[in-house]
Amino acid sequence: MLTVHKMYFSICLLLWGWVLSTECRAHRQGKEIHEVYKKGSQPQRQRREAHGEARKQGSPILKRSPDITKSPLTKSEQLLRIDDHDFSMRPGFGGPAIPVGVDVQVESLDSISEVDMDFTMTLYLRHYWKDERLSFPSTNNQSMTFDGRLVKKIWVPDMFFVHSKRSFIHDTTTDNVMLRVQPDGKVLYSLRVTVTAMCNMDFSRFPLDTQTCSLEIESYAYTEDDLMLYWKNGNDSLKTDERISLSQFLIQEFHTTTKLAFYSSTGWYNRLYINFTLRRHIFFFLLQTYFPATLMVMLSWVSFWIDRRAVPARVPLGITTVLTMSTIITGVNASMPRVSYIKAVDIYLWVSFVFVFLSVLEYAAVNYLTTVQERKERKLRDKLPCACSLPQPRPMMMDGSYNDGDVNELGHYVSENGDKQDRMMVQLALGSERGAGRRKNQRYVSMRIDTHAIDKYSRIIFPGAYILFNLIYWSIFS
Repeated sequence: MLTVHKMYFSICLLLWGWVLSTECRAHRQGKEIHEVYKKGSQPQRQRREAHGEARKQGSPILKRSPDITKSPLTKSEQLLRIDDHDFSMRPGFGGPAIPVGVDVQVESLDSISEVDMDFTMTLYLRHYWKDERLSFPSTNNQSMTFDGRLVKKIWVPDMFFVHSKRSFIHDTTTDNVMLRVQPDGKVLYSLRVTVTAMCNMDFSRFPLDTQTCSLEIESYAYTEDDLMLYWKNGNDSLKTDERISLSQFLIQEFHTTTKLAFYSSTGWYNRLYINFTLRRHIFFFLLQTYFPATLMVMLSWVSFWIDRRAVPARVPLGITTVLTMSTIITGVNASMPRVSYIKAVDIYLWVSFVFVFLSVLEYAAVNYLTTVQERKERKLRDKLPCACSLPQPRPMMMDGSYNDGDVNELGHYVSENGDKQDRMMVQLALGSERGAGRRKNQRYVSMRIDTHAIDKYSRIIFPGAYILFNLIYWSIFS
């Protein structure tokens, strides 16, 4: 048992001694490394000696000459020799025009404003040209990429957007500008821009219209003699995001064109166009404008089936529809520019307003004719020689509660085919009081007034005319 304890104690002593020796060795190595870093010259001599031995041995890795474009000891300004040239002048000054290719990638079409007649677009604008002053030696033909800080030190094309109202280069988190230089001097200059530009819109067919807008790019200072601006890959120079969509418009087409612009004081300039065609969605305006207007017109026709003596029912109905149409017209015009020509929606709304207004006038005519008729009836009753054998008529117009059969109680009235028409055959005996033996002269006066027929005809004429108008309207503007 004692032997076992002694062996265990010996093993512990050995482990403890091994740990102490390891710590002492690590501490000694740390002191040596610290002394080497303090001296500084010793590792450099060791590296030079190692490199010399490698050269003597002929190492294939060190035989390759280093690419100075990737050397951290060379500044980009020194490599591109920026201080050796005057970059306030265009490349090849005094010679032919420098070609500058352009391509665009449309990121988003943010908004279309009918009131301001403009649009807002975010895009990536890229320029391509060659400046031999920026060429640099490179063994592997690799390009150099810079951010916006170098752009201010070299020459770049002075592009601007014609007819733009507002524009800015995005600067989150830094300026969204990229400059890439090839060893032979070819330059790619890209920036991310949001621009709000004018769009001349024609609202004569609104809201069934199609608008064509364009974003125009041009050099501000250099004419076509100094700078030749062109689309780098023709119509393929314009790329769009497939997810671009607008709430009110369907984007039908994007395409590019190139033209020359002339200014009387400066000359001819190359101008690039980004053209896009927009077709307006009609469903929103059907729900908000056309359907309510149509329903108001149809509601005004209800008065043709209401009794013409029910003045409190027919008059408020006509006034309500007229005021509602006025509100719809005002709401539509509030969201539109104040143009001096008639729009397609104006034609529909104002014709609908005329139909509603005519329905009110129709009842005014019916009520007036009814009043005139009843006045003549009262005059005829007063002129009768004897009204003893006639039943006493009830008041018909004063309280406004009589019906068409009330007039049957008067004289020789005959109703044909059971139709409630205001027909009245009144026989007036006008006797001559001169001489007792003179034969009495009789005059038969026949009078027929049919005001109820106006409502009957209106039930057919108004809907038929409105349906015909809709057919003509939608066949022209759709």
